[in-house]
Amino acid sequence: MWRRIAAHKKQVQQVPPDQVFSKHQDELFDGDLQKTIKFFEETLGMNDDFVIREIRVFGQYPAAVMYFSNLVNREVIAEDILKALMSGPTHIDGKKLKSRELKDVLIKDTIFFGELFLEHRLVKMAEAFFRGDTVVLVQGLDEAIQISTRNVEQRSVSQPQTEQVIRGGRDGLIESLATNITLLRYRLQTPNFRIKILTVGQLTKTKVAICYIEGITMPALVQEVEDRIAAINIDGVLDAGYLEQFIEDNHWSPFPQIQNTERPDKCVANLLEGRVVILTDGTPFTLIAPAVFSQFYQTVDDYTERPLMGSLVRLVRVVALTFSLIFPALYVAVIAFSPDLIPTKFAVAVAGGRAGVPFPAVIEVLLMQVSMEVLREATLRLPQQVGGALSIVGVLVIGQAAVSAGFASPITVVVIALTTIGSFATPAYNVATSLRILQFFFTILSGIFGLYGVMLGLILVTHHMLTLRSFGVPYLSPFVPGDWQGLKDLLIRAPLWWMSKRPKQLHPQNPERLGRETMDHFVQQPSHTLDPVHPRKLR
Repeated sequence: MWRRIAAHKKQVQQVPPDQVFSKHQDELFDGDLQKTIKFFEETLGMNDDFVIREIRVFGQYPAAVMYFSNLVNREVIAEDILKALMSGPTHIDGKKLKSRELKDVLIKDTIFFGELFLEHRLVKMAEAFFRGDTVVLVQGLDEAIQISTRNVEQRSVSQPQTEQVIRGGRDGLIESLATNITLLRYRLQTPNFRIKILTVGQLTKTKVAICYIEGITMPALVQEVEDRIAAINIDGVLDAGYLEQFIEDNHWSPFPQIQNTERPDKCVANLLEGRVVILTDGTPFTLIAPAVFSQFYQTVDDYTERPLMGSLVRLVRVVALTFSLIFPALYVAVIAFSPDLIPTKFAVAVAGGRAGVPFPAVIEVLLMQVSMEVLREATLRLPQQVGGALSIVGVLVIGQAAVSAGFASPITVVVIALTTIGSFATPAYNVATSLRILQFFFTILSGIFGLYGVMLGLILVTHHMLTLRSFGVPYLSPFVPGDWQGLKDLLIRAPLWWMSKRPKQLHPQNPERLGRETMDHFVQQPSHTLDPVHPRKLR
């Protein structure tokens, strides 16, 4: 007995996991209960959490209920499946039912579940076990009853961890695909909301949902997204980042061409513009395609505030983004090559601060940048209770120690500190990381060529961004190519009633998003209903 089990275990281990069921693709359930039980015992029976419960349906018909105990709600199985099958409805007491009649009674009178399917392929039944389904096999029936009884522990809906909310919804996406779809449907209550679910990963069987609005999103875009995802043949997908790396256009660019977010309101806003949202089971991050560069410094809060406030905050964010990219390079270029460009008193102060520093300006800045990146990474990886203290103490202690030891000048510490703070103002973490990479590129160019190196770096980065596309959409849209409607939402945020059309670069089927009567209303002069002298009266 033990030899047979050991031999079987060895045999299963020699077969690659993705090929265990491949040789049984064409096998069907023929009504032989014991033969089918033996099949599942051989393929899945070595798992201690796989349950095969043999019963008699209505006390007459041999049957088996199979499931993975840790993926299902066992109380529901006991009360609503096992008890219902063993007792049965009262109107069939003592009757001998034929196969067809028995199947109808089981489906229509006995099992009270909304999600119930009939399946005759053995491999599909096995795949259903891993999704948390329960399969009921009855002797003599040529189809199994597959019931959705999944019950996996999940965290509650909470505020997004990577995107701070100033004014807007406080709920964030979680790891459950069903919950995330619910959060989108809650905000998008239209029959035109469409969802296509694909399965990616030979071993993980990860569900991926492609969401879009029919009548707005261009059908060719939906088909392109579906084709790119369907072409992925990998053993496992553990996060939306796996999909992002496969479906983006330029895999070697430092700039992301697909946006990710944890906020359902942000997903709905992009759906309304004509984009596609990609949800992945098991991760709270969703992908938004296509994406252009301007999306990465915009936030939902820009639109919930009044236009002047939203525009001011956005301009500050753009300045901080530019500041964090080229400020160290400008400092190196001016100090090393063009000190005559700075005022005399300030130049004397800088020279006095750098008097004891043994390194050239470019080496000094690079060393400080590397130190800051190490400190930032350490802060991210440490436990939350310790990370905050390390970030404050580390900056103070290391900065002061570096100045005291003569490794860096005070002005260099200030420049790197301001650059780091500027990078924190970028809402998208992946773009902030891209800018940090480019900082080293600009610093090295400025250390070699001075201000000419800074200009050369700007030309190269701009040229690269002009060549980038996301699903065919130019990366610098709507600036290049120019679009007047899109320019209203580029550096400033125009009033909502000015932005009457959806982004032109997405080719939406319905370009209008604001009714004509709404636009006419805001053109008119406001009516002073409660004027203290001449209050308006009802007609």
